[in-house]
Amino acid sequence: MLSAVVRVFRTPDLRNKLVFTLFIVALYRLGSFIPSPLVNYKNVQQCIAQNQSTSGLYSLVNLFSGGALLQLSIFALGIMPYITSSIIIQLLRVVIPRFETLHKEGQAGQSKLTQYTRYLTIALAVLQSTTLVAVANQGALFGKSCVLPVIKDNTWVGITLMVLTMTAGTGLIMWMGELVTERGVGNGMSLLIFTSIASRFPASLYQIVQTKNIETLIGVLAIGVVIVGLVILVEQSQRRIPVQYAKRMVGRREYGGQSTYIPIKVNMAGVVPVIFASSLLYLPALIAQFNGPDKNGHVADWVTWVSNYLTRGDHPFYMALYFLLIFGFTYFYVAITFNPEEVADDMKRYGGFIPGIRAGRPTMEFLDYVLSRITFPGAIYLGLIALIPLIAFGLLGTSQNFPFGGTSILIIVGVGLETVKQISAQMQQRNYEGLLK
Repeated sequence: MLSAVVRVFRTPDLRNKLVFTLFIVALYRLGSFIPSPLVNYKNVQQCIAQNQSTSGLYSLVNLFSGGALLQLSIFALGIMPYITSSIIIQLLRVVIPRFETLHKEGQAGQSKLTQYTRYLTIALAVLQSTTLVAVANQGALFGKSCVLPVIKDNTWVGITLMVLTMTAGTGLIMWMGELVTERGVGNGMSLLIFTSIASRFPASLYQIVQTKNIETLIGVLAIGVVIVGLVILVEQSQRRIPVQYAKRMVGRREYGGQSTYIPIKVNMAGVVPVIFASSLLYLPALIAQFNGPDKNGHVADWVTWVSNYLTRGDHPFYMALYFLLIFGFTYFYVAITFNPEEVADDMKRYGGFIPGIRAGRPTMEFLDYVLSRITFPGAIYLGLIALIPLIAFGLLGTSQNFPFGGTSILIIVGVGLETVKQISAQMQQRNYEGLLK
C-alpha cells in the first residue's frame, strides 16, 4: 500500500491533482474557524466549552460543517444547503416532467439541472442562515444553560450582514467543491463532507478519554473497527443481474452479443434516508422551541410531550420512530432513483434481455421484485447503523462524543472507497498496478 502511494506522488498529473485537492481542503478547514462579523467570539468559545450539545437537524448541520455551525463561522452552514437542494431536485423529477426530460437529455440537461441546484442552494442558504442567526440570537443554539450573548449587534442591519456572510460562505464552498471535481481527485462535495466529519474524530476521542477513561476509549475504537468492517461489507455488496445483448447488424458491422450485468446495491439509498428522518424528527422540536411558557408559566401539553419524547435520543419511543422513518424513507428514495420500467424499456430498445425473462413488462416486474427484496435488508441496515450512536449513549455513556455510527461512518466509508477507486483507475490508465488489488 505504501509503495502504491509513493507511485501516486511520482505521477506528475496525479500529484498535481492531489496537491490541488489538499489545498482546497485546507482552505475549507481554515474558513470553518473564521467567525462571522458581529459574533462575540469569546462568548461562543465559552458556550462551546460548557459541552452543550445540539440535537436533531442542528446536530446534522454541525456534523457536515465540521463544527463550524457552533463556531458561527463564515462556513457555518457547511455543504448542507447544497445537499438539501440536490435531494429536492431529485425528488422534483417525479413531480415536474420538465426535470425528468432534462435528466434524459444527457450532458446539456444535467448542466441545466446543476444550475437549478445552485440557485436553490443559495435560496436555502438564506433561509437556513436566517434561522440559525435567529436561534443564536435567542440563546437557544447552545442549550438553555448557556445564557451568554453570542451576537454583538442584533439589529436588522447586523443580522442582515451575518446572513449575507453565511450565504456567501455557502456559495464559496459550492464553488470550491466544483473546482475539486473538475481539477482534483474525486467528487469535490463529497470530499468536503468527508473532511468535515473526519476532522471531528480526534476531538471526540479525546473527550471520551477526558470524561471517561482509557478503557472506554479502547472499547469505542474496537467497536468502531467492527462497525467500519461491517459497513464496508454491506456497501460493497450488490446483486448482479445478468444481461445479454442480442447481435444486430448495422450496415456491414455487427453490434451486440456481449454479456454484462445490472448492479443493484444492498444500500442503494445511501445516507439520504437518515438525513430525511433526522430533519423530520427535528421539526416538532423546532416548533416547540418557539412556543415557550405563557405569562403564568404554564407550558402547553404538546410542548411537554415533544420535549419528553422527541428530543431525547436515548428514549425508546424516539429510537423506534427514528428507525421506522429511516425504513420508510429508504423504500421511498429507492423507488424514486431507480425506475424498473425505464431500465426495462432501455434494455428492450437496445436489444438486451435477462436470461430466462422475456423483454418488456416481465423484465420490469422481475427488476421490481428483486429491488423490493434487496431493499428490505438495506433499510434495516440503515436503521441499525443510525441507532448505533444512540445506543452508545446509554451503554458506554459517551454522550455525543461517540464518533463511529450513523451518518458519519456511512459517508466516511462511502467517500473513502469511491476516492480510492478513482485514484486506482487513473493509475491503471498509466499502466500502473493501482491502489486496489
